Amino acid sequence: MRQKTPRRFEFARDTFAFANELLWEYQFDAATGKMNFRKRVPKPDYALRCFVLTRVARQFLYHSRFDAEQKIADDKTYRDLIRKVLSRDPRKPSEDLIVIPGFASLRDFSGAREKLLKAECGGAWRSYCLRSHWRMIFPISRKHQNRTAEEMLAEIKNNFSPIVHLINFPSLNINHGMILFDAVESDGEIHFSAYDPNLPAQPAQLVFNRATQRFSLPANTYWAGGELGVIEIFKKWIL
Repeated sequence: MRQKTPRRFEFARDTFAFANELLWEYQFDAATGKMNFRKRVPKPDYALRCFVLTRVARQFLYHSRFDAEQKIADDKTYRDLIRKVLSRDPRKPSEDLIVIPGFASLRDFSGAREKLLKAECGGAWRSYCLRSHWRMIFPISRKHQNRTAEEMLAEIKNNFSPIVHLINFPSLNINHGMILFDAVESDGEIHFSAYDPNLPAQPAQLVFNRATQRFSLPANTYWAGGELGVIEIFKKWIL
């Protein structure tokens, strides 16, 4: 049975205005090729929630719609609506959407009600206690990565927005979640556009090379750049 096709994920509409903060400050040493880090001072109060924010962003995409024409409500009303959205399945879209009044998008809503959303979306433990995390301890073959890339490309063409787990196990230099929402094929590569909850100002780029059958992520404020493993999570779809 073919499931309902969701709305297409749009970066400016379907992302959070605030970031998943980093516990560490990272600095890439070009001479040694290593990433150095030190604890952030003061300690951030909203960290280790990348998987929380990706899951919740897709729950809002799948189960809600925003209506800026309606009046802005009070925090109690919004708290109840947020909880209704979060009670629904992050793997498949709903037919009946929950209406969020007074705002045009999740981006606008999270900018105006940041404190409320941070309180309701869930604690850092929800990023650690995911049943899908077991997969990272086993080797990831190039065949697996090729299949993953092609499946995610097909999903995006059908308006689905894959959530991915980025790893480099057994190294723990990256253990992160993103949402992919667009893909462009060129010169033997697939360039996926992604919502990175650590860097919500603009889309990130995740690249798959068909020749090497490997993914890579360019350098940013927490990653030195290079190849990594990709696992799709919160997956439940039929094309």
